[in-house]
Amino acid sequence: MTSLLNIQQKLLLTKNSDFANSSNDLVELLTIRAQQNSNQVAYRFLGDGEFESDLITYGQLNKKAQAIAAHLQNNKAEKGDRALLLYPSGLEFIAAFLGCLYAGVIAVPTSMPRRREKADRLKAITENCQPKFILCTSAYLPNLKLKNPDNNQIEPIIWIESDSVWLELASKWEKTEIDRDAIAFLQYTSGSTGTPKGVAISHRNILYNQKMIEAGFSHSKKTVFVGWLPLFHDMGLIGNVLQPLYLGIPCILMPPTTFLVKPIRWLKAISKYKATTSGGPNFAYELISQIPTEQLANIDLSSWDLAFCGAEPIRAATIRKLDKLKPLGFDSKSFYPCYGMAETTLFVTGINKSSPSTILNLDLDSLARDRAVLVRSNEDSNQSNSIAIVGCGHTWLNQKIIIINPASSQKCLSGEIGEIWVRGDNVAQGYWNDRAKTIQTFKAYTFSDRSGSFLRTGDLGFFHNDELFITGRLKDLIILRGCNYYPQDIEATVEQSHPSLRKNAVAAFLVELEGKKQLIVVSEVARTFRRNLNPEEVVRAIRTEVSCEHNLFVDWVCLIRTGSIPKTSSGKIKRQACKHEFLNKTHVYNRFHNRFIDKLF
Repeated sequence: MTSLLNIQQKLLLTKNSDFANSSNDLVELLTIRAQQNSNQVAYRFLGDGEFESDLITYGQLNKKAQAIAAHLQNNKAEKGDRALLLYPSGLEFIAAFLGCLYAGVIAVPTSMPRRREKADRLKAITENCQPKFILCTSAYLPNLKLKNPDNNQIEPIIWIESDSVWLELASKWEKTEIDRDAIAFLQYTSGSTGTPKGVAISHRNILYNQKMIEAGFSHSKKTVFVGWLPLFHDMGLIGNVLQPLYLGIPCILMPPTTFLVKPIRWLKAISKYKATTSGGPNFAYELISQIPTEQLANIDLSSWDLAFCGAEPIRAATIRKLDKLKPLGFDSKSFYPCYGMAETTLFVTGINKSSPSTILNLDLDSLARDRAVLVRSNEDSNQSNSIAIVGCGHTWLNQKIIIINPASSQKCLSGEIGEIWVRGDNVAQGYWNDRAKTIQTFKAYTFSDRSGSFLRTGDLGFFHNDELFITGRLKDLIILRGCNYYPQDIEATVEQSHPSLRKNAVAAFLVELEGKKQLIVVSEVARTFRRNLNPEEVVRAIRTEVSCEHNLFVDWVCLIRTGSIPKTSSGKIKRQACKHEFLNKTHVYNRFHNRFIDKLF
């Protein structure tokens, strides 16, 4: 970290230019932004999803972060101490996150435990990172400290109510030297394939990935962000919070629940603030595609020129559904498929802005044998033995991506499906307090080249015309009769098999029972169908569709009530958790085989 004098010298040299690329860390970046644009609004917050309830300028944010940092220092914070951040969505979280960085403390963002939710994830994170501090707001402190079976394992040394910190403490802040490779924060994985792991993200990782996002998204000083994603999640934090800070542009935020309860609020905010960049996972676009046309009156989406989509499989059918937004000024070329993960800070690949999405139709039989064979490129193909897959773009800057056979560690040939390996300055340092998994995941070498290590993403895919296509997760792969099947493909078929089944609420996985591999499907039933549900009809529909589309027999069909299926904090299906619960409750299935189960878990 440069001294304050050096920052002032850099400020003079970059008076009228972009200095983000020359900054050593986020602390220096915000310090200069506050000096150059003290009164510029950095973030606006729509508390109810529609009206502004809070805003903060760069000058105010800098002062607030310094005050929190000084308070941490007064409480004997040392470099490398961890601070757990437990906040509802809001600007207080942003100030607390940056305050930790100002103090040299490693921030640990995580989700707020819900009222009746077990604190298993929070307990696992706390045990792993051993925080010295827990930061929260005064309104939530009593509930968080309440001793009950759900949270009595959380015993931090010091609790801090960041909204009660005296702002005048900012003058007491003592600048600490920050190395570019120092860990800025721990981003805990969603836990969709196991226990959450703390990804150690450095200042170098953050700044390089911000540069990648800027290049990939073609951002400029005219970019305007609108976002509703959870701020503790990598897409919300790196994308919706730190990218605007990196660029020095405005960002309008709203709580995730306000969008989920009323999806049209997202479109209204884009229209009102003339947002140019906004996005989310595939399910978000499914939700807005279901908004009744009469509710879309007076909404103008012509400014929205980059609608990024990632974090979960992107479906070609979802892209086609967005045609209903064309009368509102939305251009289909604005849809921006991308790929990323916590282990790469966030962004890995994305298409060229304003280019149409690439949709390939692959032969299912070849896909089962790890081969990507095109049926035809026509996205309207209705061939029953093919599946449409959406491209996720290409690499950016100096990041390198290769496709590797996970069994032999040799590079795959053209058209072969293998594991995606990544190398670049955006790749994190490893998993916190887990050397074995760090070596296994972050220190991979190809069979023929030991010159540099790669990150094993755990995702499977292939390149076509230099564009990356994701086919699924290695850990979730369903292998039957020597062929590979991707659970998300089976789940998509199940969702469409009967109107009673909820979207994004299906899990498909294999179990070993009675010496035989058996295919299991667990699906939530929509609340409106529960009273008069005919379970035999639903089971028959599921088996028929899966058999026709994938030539597979579903051994067990388990129907569960709305909201019962295990999901991560970011909304991904936890297939491994479903499998674990299934195996632990086999006696339930033996008794009610293929019958409606009111509550599985």
